[in-house]
Parts: sequence; structure tokens; C-alpha cells
Amino acid sequence: LLGLSLLSGLAFAQSTQKVDIAPFPKAEKGMKQVVIEVPHSNNDANKKIEIFVGKSMQTDGCNRIWLSGQFSKSELKGWGYDYLTFKTDGSTPSTNMACPNAAPKNEFVKSQGYFTDYNGRMPIVIYIPDGYEAKFRIYKAEKDLYSAQEIMSKSK
Repeated sequence: LLGLSLLSGLAFAQSTQKVDIAPFPKAEKGMKQVVIEVPHSNNDANKKIEIFVGKSMQTDGCNRIWLSGQFSKSELKGWGYDYLTFKTDGSTPSTNMACPNAAPKNEFVKSQGYFTDYNGRMPIVIYIPDGYEAKFRIYKAEKDLYSAQEIMSKSK
């Protein structure tokens, strides 16, 4: 009984969103809509989010492989919100090193990252192709500021 109540509470927490995303367009055929929500903090301005799209696939375990594609930003007319769309042809370029002793491995092959502001009050809505997933990193700035060193030029 306790397990059921925890699961229902978890399902409710996952379905509760900060902002109603109903005004956002429905995903086009072959695409899906995903949402990133992060907690609000007093340091939102000191954080950035880097978003990737990709999928897990078998690689040779040696070469660097990435997903080709591009993010584009659009405005939700009349609302002042933005959303992202990621388009790809599915190609996965890679380096071409010879690695005779490398063991194949399953890894997340991802796109180039897209940086955006951290905002704990607004979701990030992204449209990505079916068969792919979106992942993200959060970067936090240090409080300390550092001084750049001045380079003294030599007189002639």
C-alpha cells in the first residue's frame, strides 16, 4: 500500500508542470515534445543549461562520434515564451582513428550542445525527432572573480 501511494505521488509530481504547456504547438509528425524543468534558486542568474539531443548506440569504443543537427529557437506568438526545435538527418560523423584494441561500447551519441539561460520559473520546451532523447547539463558560476594579467609590451 505504501508503495502504491509513493508511485501515485511520484506520477502526480511528474505530471505537475510549472507553466501550462498547452499553448505550445503540438509536435509535428515524426517529432515529439519534451520539457526540461529545473528548480528555482536564488542563483538562477549564475547558472546556464547546455542541452543535447542524441541516442544510445553501439560505437567502436575509440573514435569520437557525434550527431549532426541543428537547434533553432522560435517564439510562441502572443505569449512571449520561446521554444526550441532540433532537426537532424540522423548522420553521425566521427573521427577516423585506427584503434585495434578498442572494445565496442554502448554510449550516448549526442549533438553539439545548445546553451541557454537557467530559469527555474519557466520550462524549456523542445521538439526533437522520434527515436531521440534530450539530455542537459547545468553549469554554475563561481562567486569569485579573477583578474586577467596585463601583458606589458616592450619598448623599441
